[in-house]
Amino acid sequence: MEKDLNHQGRQGEDRGDGIRRRPKEERQQTARRRPVEESGTQERRRRPAGESGTQEGRRRPAGESGTQERRRRPAGESGTQERRRRPVGESGTQEARRRPVGESETQAGQRRQENDRRGQSPNSRKQNPNAKNKKKKRAAFNVGSTAVLIVAVFVFVFSVFQLVTMLVPYYSGGAEYDKIKEIAIKTNEQGEGFSVDFDALRAENPDTVAWIRFDEPSIISYPVVKSSDNKEYLTKTFSANDNKLGAIFMDMRCDSDFADRNTMIYGHNLKIGGEMFSQLKEYESEDFCKAHPEFYIYTPDGKVRMYKVFAASVVKDTSDAYNLTYNSDEEFESYLNLCRESSNYQVDVEVNAQSQIVSLSTCTNVKEDERFLLQGVLAGEY
Repeated sequence: MEKDLNHQGRQGEDRGDGIRRRPKEERQQTARRRPVEESGTQERRRRPAGESGTQEGRRRPAGESGTQERRRRPAGESGTQERRRRPVGESGTQEARRRPVGESETQAGQRRQENDRRGQSPNSRKQNPNAKNKKKKRAAFNVGSTAVLIVAVFVFVFSVFQLVTMLVPYYSGGAEYDKIKEIAIKTNEQGEGFSVDFDALRAENPDTVAWIRFDEPSIISYPVVKSSDNKEYLTKTFSANDNKLGAIFMDMRCDSDFADRNTMIYGHNLKIGGEMFSQLKEYESEDFCKAHPEFYIYTPDGKVRMYKVFAASVVKDTSDAYNLTYNSDEEFESYLNLCRESSNYQVDVEVNAQSQIVSLSTCTNVKEDERFLLQGVLAGEY
């Protein structure tokens, strides 16, 4: 009798109406795993159609209770929402299979967000329909940048070529005149004194007529040549090489022996370097003129002529200062007065109708039609 009662307790209570009741302990466990405020009827309604409580338990991972199932869903997501966020036709098992081994739902969500951010999502192309246009623009930008770089390199190379082309003549011309000085200039054993070997100069260039020298600027120390015109030595050096330095040359209208009232000598004012007559501009300063008032001219007859500066002027290339014809003493005196009046400063040096002067002319490099004219009067001869 006792055995039958125990068996009846395990199978449920029989109320006499043919319906058995589950044991009390089993009813308590079922109530515990329902969500709060959910009745048994509500529990059956949220099951998929045709699924019993036993089948619901089977579709959970082994060892997982209903409470644990709810915990692994994102916060606020129901079972129906969980199914909706899966790709169409994919079951929970398939979703689990496409995750990396050991990856939880939270980690999978983080991975999807990271892929979307990097544009690696399978739907990234659909999410960004302008991706192709951006790639085309980027490619066009790269082509444009490359073209600009090529042009910049070409401009740089061309500029270097132009610079070298411009500088080489100055270097080669300066080296040529340094060599001429080594051949022509003679000094004593102590390195003192100054004399010119005109035989060596005329062997190099028969047009040689003199040598001009300044104490300062000491760089002005060159042979003087004379041609049948005033253009040849503008672009030809003493050694007859084509070079923008040219040569120091006497006006074709003047006597080679410096016997004229006014002997005109020309030389370039170079924009780069200080060769030829470039340093004559130092005489624009009265103080410089007072410190270095003389210059010297050596001639093939062995004479040395010393000239004292009496005028330093900026004039037009059409100025009467370039007049070399004087029919009388009065005309020459008038010319001397014109030169004094146009000078940047006045120098206490006597000049008159019997004077012999030398005029040194060069460009100012300020205006094309301007010239700087430095003039000296013969003060001694030995």
